[in-house]
Amino acid sequence: MTPEDQEETQPLLGPSGGSAPLSRRVFLAAFAAALGPLTFGFALGYSSPAIPSLRRAAGQALRLDDDAASWFGAIVTLGAAAGGVLGGWLVDRAGRKLSLLLCTVPFVVGFAVITAAQNVWMLLGGRLLTGVACGIASLVAPVYISEIAYPAVRGLLGSCVQLMVVTGILLAYLAETIFEKAKFKDSSLASVIVGTIQVLFTAMAALIMDKAGRRLLLTLSGVIMVFSTSAFGAYFKLTQGGPSNSSHVQLLTPISMEPASASVGLAWLAVGSMCLFIAGFAVGWGPIPWLLMSEIFPLHVKGLATGVCVLTNWFMAFVVTKEFSSVMEVLRPYGAFWLASAFCIFSVLFTLSCVPETKGKTLEQITAHFEGR
Repeated sequence: MTPEDQEETQPLLGPSGGSAPLSRRVFLAAFAAALGPLTFGFALGYSSPAIPSLRRAAGQALRLDDDAASWFGAIVTLGAAAGGVLGGWLVDRAGRKLSLLLCTVPFVVGFAVITAAQNVWMLLGGRLLTGVACGIASLVAPVYISEIAYPAVRGLLGSCVQLMVVTGILLAYLAETIFEKAKFKDSSLASVIVGTIQVLFTAMAALIMDKAGRRLLLTLSGVIMVFSTSAFGAYFKLTQGGPSNSSHVQLLTPISMEPASASVGLAWLAVGSMCLFIAGFAVGWGPIPWLLMSEIFPLHVKGLATGVCVLTNWFMAFVVTKEFSSVMEVLRPYGAFWLASAFCIFSVLFTLSCVPETKGKTLEQITAHFEGR
Protein backbone atom coordinates (compact mmCIF):
# COMPACT_ATOMS: atom_id res chain seq x y z
CA MET A 1 0.00 0.00 0.00
CA THR A 2 1.44 3.37 -1.01
CA PRO A 3 1.43 6.44 1.24
CA GLU A 4 -1.16 7.95 -1.11
CA ASP A 5 -3.43 4.95 -0.60
CA GLN A 6 -2.98 5.17 3.15
CA GLU A 7 -4.19 8.77 3.02
CA GLU A 8 -7.44 7.57 1.48
CA THR A 9 -8.17 5.06 4.27
CA GLN A 10 -8.69 7.75 6.91
CA PRO A 11 -11.15 10.64 6.81
CA LEU A 12 -9.72 14.05 7.61
CA LEU A 13 -11.96 14.78 10.59
CA GLY A 14 -12.09 11.68 12.72
CA PRO A 15 -12.24 7.91 12.24
CA SER A 16 -15.46 5.94 12.04
CA GLY A 17 -15.27 5.25 15.75
CA GLY A 18 -14.23 8.81 16.57
CA SER A 19 -15.32 10.92 19.48
CA ALA A 20 -18.42 13.08 19.54
CA PRO A 21 -16.48 16.38 19.14
CA LEU A 22 -14.78 15.05 16.00
CA SER A 23 -18.12 13.83 14.64
CA ARG A 24 -19.61 17.27 15.19
CA ARG A 25 -16.70 18.80 13.29
CA VAL A 26 -17.44 16.52 10.33
CA PHE A 27 -21.08 17.62 10.17
CA LEU A 28 -20.19 21.29 10.62
CA ALA A 29 -17.56 21.17 7.88
CA ALA A 30 -19.97 19.35 5.54
CA PHE A 31 -22.67 21.96 6.21
CA ALA A 32 -20.22 24.77 5.44
CA ALA A 33 -19.20 23.09 2.18
CA ALA A 34 -22.86 22.55 1.22
CA LEU A 35 -23.58 26.29 1.37
CA GLY A 36 -22.04 26.52 -2.12
CA PRO A 37 -24.58 24.05 -3.58
CA LEU A 38 -27.35 25.96 -1.76
CA THR A 39 -26.31 29.10 -3.63
CA PHE A 40 -26.06 27.35 -6.98
CA GLY A 41 -29.52 25.87 -6.41
CA PHE A 42 -30.78 29.42 -6.01
CA ALA A 43 -28.95 30.43 -9.19
CA LEU A 44 -30.54 27.57 -11.13
CA GLY A 45 -34.05 28.27 -9.86
CA TYR A 46 -33.78 32.04 -10.28
CA SER A 47 -34.67 31.97 -13.97
CA SER A 48 -38.12 30.49 -13.35
CA PRO A 49 -39.63 33.51 -11.57
CA ALA A 50 -37.33 36.03 -13.32
CA ILE A 51 -38.18 35.22 -16.94
CA PRO A 52 -41.91 36.10 -16.77
CA SER A 53 -41.01 39.39 -15.07
CA LEU A 54 -38.34 40.23 -17.64
CA ARG A 55 -40.74 39.44 -20.50
CA ARG A 56 -42.93 42.24 -19.14
CA ALA A 57 -40.06 44.65 -18.36
CA ALA A 58 -40.97 48.30 -18.91
CA GLY A 59 -37.64 49.11 -20.53
CA GLN A 60 -37.10 47.73 -24.01
CA ALA A 61 -33.39 47.15 -23.30
CA LEU A 62 -34.14 44.59 -20.57
CA ARG A 63 -37.19 42.94 -22.12
CA LEU A 64 -36.66 39.30 -23.10
CA ASP A 65 -38.10 37.87 -26.30
CA ASP A 66 -38.53 34.10 -26.71
CA ASP A 67 -34.98 33.51 -27.89
CA ALA A 68 -33.39 35.66 -25.17
CA ALA A 69 -35.56 34.01 -22.52
CA SER A 70 -34.39 30.61 -23.70
CA TRP A 71 -30.76 31.70 -23.41
CA PHE A 72 -31.37 33.30 -20.01
CA GLY A 73 -32.51 29.94 -18.66
CA ALA A 74 -29.92 27.81 -20.45
CA ILE A 75 -26.70 29.83 -20.34
CA VAL A 76 -26.17 29.13 -16.64
CA THR A 77 -25.66 25.44 -17.47
CA LEU A 78 -23.19 26.34 -20.21
CA GLY A 79 -21.25 28.37 -17.66
CA ALA A 80 -21.45 25.47 -15.24
CA ALA A 81 -19.89 23.16 -17.84
CA ALA A 82 -16.94 25.56 -18.08
CA GLY A 83 -16.90 25.82 -14.29
CA GLY A 84 -16.58 22.06 -14.05
CA VAL A 85 -13.38 22.15 -16.10
CA LEU A 86 -12.05 25.07 -14.05
CA GLY A 87 -13.04 23.34 -10.82
CA GLY A 88 -11.20 20.18 -11.81
CA TRP A 89 -8.05 22.24 -12.26
CA LEU A 90 -8.57 24.31 -9.11
CA VAL A 91 -9.24 21.37 -6.81
CA ASP A 92 -5.79 19.91 -7.50
CA ARG A 93 -3.88 23.21 -7.62
CA ALA A 94 -5.53 25.34 -4.94
CA GLY A 95 -6.97 22.60 -2.75
CA ARG A 96 -10.55 21.80 -1.77
CA LYS A 97 -11.12 24.50 0.85
CA LEU A 98 -9.66 27.39 -1.13
CA SER A 99 -11.57 26.28 -4.23
CA LEU A 100 -14.85 26.46 -2.29
CA LEU A 101 -13.95 29.95 -1.12
CA LEU A 102 -12.94 31.10 -4.61
CA CYS A 103 -16.26 30.04 -6.18
CA THR A 104 -17.95 32.83 -4.21
CA VAL A 105 -16.25 35.40 -6.46
CA PRO A 106 -18.16 34.58 -9.68
CA PHE A 107 -21.35 34.13 -7.61
CA VAL A 108 -21.09 37.64 -6.15
CA VAL A 109 -19.92 39.29 -9.38
CA GLY A 110 -22.56 37.47 -11.45
CA PHE A 111 -25.49 38.49 -9.26
CA ALA A 112 -24.11 42.04 -9.04
CA VAL A 113 -24.02 42.26 -12.86
CA ILE A 114 -27.61 40.94 -13.08
CA THR A 115 -28.77 43.46 -10.47
CA ALA A 116 -27.11 46.38 -12.26
CA ALA A 117 -27.94 45.17 -15.78
CA GLN A 118 -28.71 47.85 -18.38
CA ASN A 119 -29.35 45.47 -21.28
CA VAL A 120 -29.95 41.82 -22.13
CA TRP A 121 -26.24 41.15 -22.69
CA MET A 122 -25.48 42.13 -19.10
CA LEU A 123 -28.22 39.79 -17.89
CA LEU A 124 -26.75 36.92 -19.90
CA GLY A 125 -23.21 37.76 -18.76
CA GLY A 126 -24.29 37.70 -15.12
CA ARG A 127 -26.03 34.36 -15.62
CA LEU A 128 -22.91 32.96 -17.30
CA LEU A 129 -20.75 33.99 -14.32
CA THR A 130 -23.12 32.45 -11.80
CA GLY A 131 -23.06 29.32 -13.95
CA VAL A 132 -19.27 29.15 -13.70
CA ALA A 133 -19.61 29.32 -9.91
CA CYS A 134 -22.26 26.56 -10.03
CA GLY A 135 -19.88 24.28 -11.93
CA ILE A 136 -17.04 24.83 -9.47
CA ALA A 137 -19.28 24.29 -6.43
CA SER A 138 -20.92 21.17 -7.89
CA LEU A 139 -17.48 19.58 -8.28
CA VAL A 140 -15.61 20.72 -5.20
CA ALA A 141 -18.31 20.29 -2.55
CA PRO A 142 -18.95 16.54 -3.14
CA VAL A 143 -15.22 15.82 -3.35
CA TYR A 144 -14.45 17.71 -0.14
CA ILE A 145 -17.32 16.12 1.79
CA SER A 146 -16.45 12.59 0.67
CA GLU A 147 -12.87 13.06 1.86
CA ILE A 148 -13.67 14.43 5.31
CA ALA A 149 -16.48 11.98 6.11
CA TYR A 150 -16.03 8.50 7.50
CA PRO A 151 -17.79 5.60 5.69
CA ALA A 152 -20.74 5.29 8.09
CA VAL A 153 -22.02 8.79 7.27
CA ARG A 154 -20.49 9.50 3.85
CA GLY A 155 -23.75 8.68 2.07
CA LEU A 156 -25.75 10.95 4.37
CA LEU A 157 -23.37 13.89 4.11
CA GLY A 158 -22.70 13.40 0.40
CA SER A 159 -26.44 13.43 -0.33
CA CYS A 160 -26.77 16.74 1.49
CA VAL A 161 -25.14 18.39 -1.55
CA GLN A 162 -28.20 17.61 -3.67
CA LEU A 163 -30.51 18.38 -0.75
CA MET A 164 -29.07 21.89 -0.52
CA VAL A 165 -29.37 22.32 -4.30
CA VAL A 166 -33.07 21.44 -4.40
CA THR A 167 -33.67 23.55 -1.32
CA GLY A 168 -32.13 26.48 -3.20
CA ILE A 169 -34.22 25.79 -6.25
CA LEU A 170 -37.56 24.78 -4.67
CA LEU A 171 -38.69 24.68 -8.26
CA ALA A 172 -38.52 21.95 -10.85
CA TYR A 173 -36.27 23.32 -13.61
CA LEU A 174 -38.63 22.45 -16.47
CA ALA A 175 -41.81 22.00 -14.46
CA GLU A 176 -43.49 25.27 -15.37
CA THR A 177 -42.96 24.75 -19.10
CA ILE A 178 -44.26 21.19 -18.87
CA PHE A 179 -47.34 22.14 -16.86
CA GLU A 180 -48.10 24.97 -19.28
CA LYS A 181 -47.94 22.44 -22.13
CA ALA A 182 -50.36 20.31 -20.11
CA LYS A 183 -52.65 23.39 -19.95
CA PHE A 184 -52.74 23.89 -16.20
CA LYS A 185 -53.88 27.33 -15.11
CA ASP A 186 -51.49 27.67 -12.18
CA SER A 187 -48.14 26.37 -13.40
CA SER A 188 -46.29 28.39 -10.72
CA LEU A 189 -48.14 26.56 -7.95
CA ALA A 190 -47.38 23.28 -9.70
CA SER A 191 -43.67 24.15 -9.69
CA VAL A 192 -43.72 24.90 -5.95
CA ILE A 193 -45.45 21.58 -5.27
CA VAL A 194 -42.90 19.72 -7.37
CA GLY A 195 -40.01 21.54 -5.69
CA THR A 196 -41.32 20.71 -2.22
CA ILE A 197 -41.62 17.02 -3.13
CA GLN A 198 -38.05 17.10 -4.41
CA VAL A 199 -36.74 18.54 -1.15
CA LEU A 200 -38.64 16.03 0.99
CA PHE A 201 -37.60 12.94 -0.99
CA THR A 202 -33.99 14.08 -1.29
CA ALA A 203 -33.93 14.45 2.49
CA MET A 204 -35.37 10.96 2.82
CA ALA A 205 -32.72 9.57 0.46
CA ALA A 206 -29.98 11.21 2.53
CA LEU A 207 -31.28 9.57 5.70
CA ILE A 208 -31.41 6.04 4.23
CA MET A 209 -28.41 6.26 1.89
CA ASP A 210 -25.99 4.49 4.24
CA LYS A 211 -28.55 1.79 5.09
CA ALA A 212 -30.09 0.97 1.72
CA GLY A 213 -26.96 1.48 -0.40
CA ARG A 214 -26.32 3.27 -3.66
CA ARG A 215 -27.19 0.49 -6.13
CA LEU A 216 -30.60 -0.25 -4.65
CA LEU A 217 -31.65 3.39 -4.59
CA LEU A 218 -30.37 4.02 -8.12
CA THR A 219 -32.29 1.00 -9.42
CA LEU A 220 -35.48 1.95 -7.56
CA SER A 221 -35.13 5.52 -8.77
CA GLY A 222 -34.72 4.41 -12.39
CA VAL A 223 -37.73 2.09 -12.28
CA ILE A 224 -39.94 4.82 -10.82
CA MET A 225 -38.81 7.25 -13.52
CA VAL A 226 -39.56 4.68 -16.25
CA PHE A 227 -43.16 4.34 -15.08
CA SER A 228 -43.69 8.05 -14.46
CA THR A 229 -42.33 9.24 -17.82
CA SER A 230 -44.29 6.53 -19.61
CA ALA A 231 -47.47 7.63 -17.83
CA PHE A 232 -46.82 11.28 -18.64
CA GLY A 233 -46.31 10.36 -22.28
CA ALA A 234 -49.59 8.44 -22.20
CA TYR A 235 -51.31 11.52 -20.77
CA PHE A 236 -50.12 13.70 -23.67
CA LYS A 237 -51.08 10.99 -26.16
CA LEU A 238 -54.60 10.77 -24.74
CA THR A 239 -55.08 14.56 -24.70
CA GLN A 240 -53.74 15.38 -28.16
CA GLY A 241 -57.11 14.89 -29.81
CA GLY A 242 -58.74 18.25 -29.22
CA PRO A 243 -59.78 21.00 -26.84
CA SER A 244 -62.36 18.83 -25.13
CA ASN A 245 -59.55 16.74 -23.69
CA SER A 246 -57.57 19.69 -22.33
CA SER A 247 -56.89 19.68 -18.65
CA HIS A 248 -57.78 23.25 -17.68
CA VAL A 249 -58.02 22.54 -13.99
CA GLN A 250 -56.93 24.39 -10.93
CA LEU A 251 -54.33 22.45 -8.95
CA LEU A 252 -55.22 21.49 -5.38
CA THR A 253 -58.91 22.24 -5.89
CA PRO A 254 -60.97 20.38 -3.24
CA ILE A 255 -62.40 17.17 -4.65
CA SER A 256 -66.19 17.23 -4.73
CA MET A 257 -68.46 14.28 -4.08
CA GLU A 258 -69.69 14.38 -7.69
CA PRO A 259 -68.12 12.10 -10.31
CA ALA A 260 -65.07 13.69 -11.88
CA SER A 261 -65.00 14.22 -15.62
CA ALA A 262 -62.57 12.32 -17.82
CA SER A 263 -60.54 15.46 -18.45
CA VAL A 264 -60.07 16.09 -14.74
CA GLY A 265 -59.00 12.46 -14.29
CA LEU A 266 -56.42 12.84 -17.02
CA ALA A 267 -55.22 16.07 -15.45
CA TRP A 268 -54.46 14.28 -12.22
CA LEU A 269 -52.62 11.63 -14.25
CA ALA A 270 -50.30 14.44 -15.37
CA VAL A 271 -49.88 15.79 -11.84
CA GLY A 272 -49.30 12.32 -10.41
CA SER A 273 -46.80 11.40 -13.12
CA MET A 274 -44.74 14.54 -12.61
CA CYS A 275 -44.74 14.21 -8.82
CA LEU A 276 -43.82 10.52 -9.07
CA PHE A 277 -40.95 11.33 -11.42
CA ILE A 278 -39.56 14.02 -9.12
CA ALA A 279 -39.85 11.73 -6.09
CA GLY A 280 -38.12 8.92 -7.97
CA PHE A 281 -35.36 11.20 -9.23
CA ALA A 282 -34.81 12.66 -5.76
CA VAL A 283 -34.23 9.31 -4.05
CA GLY A 284 -31.58 8.12 -6.49
CA TRP A 285 -30.46 9.80 -9.69
CA GLY A 286 -30.54 13.25 -8.11
CA PRO A 287 -28.04 12.86 -5.24
CA ILE A 288 -26.18 9.61 -5.92
CA PRO A 289 -24.20 10.44 -9.11
CA TRP A 290 -22.57 13.38 -7.29
CA LEU A 291 -21.76 11.08 -4.38
CA LEU A 292 -20.37 8.26 -6.54
CA MET A 293 -18.32 10.73 -8.56
CA SER A 294 -16.54 11.80 -5.40
CA GLU A 295 -16.07 8.21 -4.16
CA ILE A 296 -14.83 6.12 -7.06
CA PHE A 297 -11.90 8.12 -8.44
CA PRO A 298 -8.43 7.81 -6.82
CA LEU A 299 -6.66 10.92 -5.59
CA HIS A 300 -4.15 11.21 -8.43
CA VAL A 301 -6.90 11.59 -11.09
CA LYS A 302 -9.76 12.96 -9.00
CA GLY A 303 -9.51 16.55 -10.22
CA LEU A 304 -9.42 15.63 -13.92
CA ALA A 305 -11.97 12.80 -13.71
CA THR A 306 -14.54 14.72 -11.69
CA GLY A 307 -14.03 17.69 -14.02
CA VAL A 308 -15.00 15.52 -16.99
CA CYS A 309 -18.07 14.27 -15.09
CA VAL A 310 -19.23 17.76 -14.20
CA LEU A 311 -18.55 19.03 -17.73
CA THR A 312 -20.65 16.20 -19.20
CA ASN A 313 -23.46 16.71 -16.70
CA TRP A 314 -23.79 20.44 -17.24
CA PHE A 315 -23.33 20.31 -21.00
CA MET A 316 -26.16 17.80 -21.29
CA ALA A 317 -28.22 19.96 -18.93
CA PHE A 318 -27.62 22.86 -21.32
CA VAL A 319 -28.74 20.80 -24.32
CA VAL A 320 -31.89 19.62 -22.57
CA THR A 321 -32.76 23.05 -21.20
CA LYS A 322 -32.14 24.86 -24.48
CA GLU A 323 -33.73 22.31 -26.81
CA PHE A 324 -36.46 20.72 -24.68
CA SER A 325 -39.24 22.73 -26.32
CA SER A 326 -37.87 21.89 -29.77
CA VAL A 327 -37.85 18.17 -28.93
CA MET A 328 -41.46 18.46 -27.75
CA GLU A 329 -42.37 20.05 -31.10
CA VAL A 330 -40.53 17.48 -33.24
CA LEU A 331 -41.49 14.31 -31.36
CA ARG A 332 -44.71 15.70 -29.89
CA PRO A 333 -44.91 15.87 -26.08
CA TYR A 334 -45.75 12.18 -25.70
CA GLY A 335 -42.80 11.18 -27.88
CA ALA A 336 -40.41 13.34 -25.84
CA PHE A 337 -41.48 11.67 -22.60
CA TRP A 338 -41.36 8.17 -24.07
CA LEU A 339 -37.82 8.94 -25.25
CA ALA A 340 -37.01 9.95 -21.67
CA SER A 341 -38.50 6.65 -20.51
CA ALA A 342 -36.14 4.76 -22.81
CA PHE A 343 -33.15 6.56 -21.28
CA CYS A 344 -34.45 5.67 -17.82
CA ILE A 345 -34.60 1.99 -18.81
CA PHE A 346 -30.98 2.25 -19.91
CA SER A 347 -30.07 3.80 -16.54
CA VAL A 348 -31.52 0.79 -14.69
CA LEU A 349 -29.63 -1.68 -16.88
CA PHE A 350 -26.41 0.31 -16.50
CA THR A 351 -26.77 0.39 -12.71
CA LEU A 352 -27.35 -3.35 -12.46
CA SER A 353 -24.45 -4.25 -14.73
CA CYS A 354 -21.77 -1.61 -14.03
CA VAL A 355 -22.23 0.28 -10.77
CA PRO A 356 -20.48 -1.17 -7.68
CA GLU A 357 -21.85 -0.81 -4.15
CA THR A 358 -19.78 1.68 -2.16
CA LYS A 359 -21.85 1.69 1.03
CA GLY A 360 -19.72 1.38 4.16
CA LYS A 361 -16.41 1.16 2.27
CA THR A 362 -13.40 3.39 2.68
CA LEU A 363 -12.19 5.34 -0.33
CA GLU A 364 -9.13 3.06 -0.49
CA GLN A 365 -11.35 -0.05 -0.60
CA ILE A 366 -13.35 1.45 -3.44
CA THR A 367 -10.15 2.26 -5.37
CA ALA A 368 -8.88 -1.27 -4.77
CA HIS A 369 -12.09 -2.70 -6.25
CA PHE A 370 -11.52 -0.89 -9.56
CA GLU A 371 -7.83 -1.79 -9.59
CA GLY A 372 -8.64 -5.47 -9.04
CA ARG A 373 -6.81 -5.63 -5.70
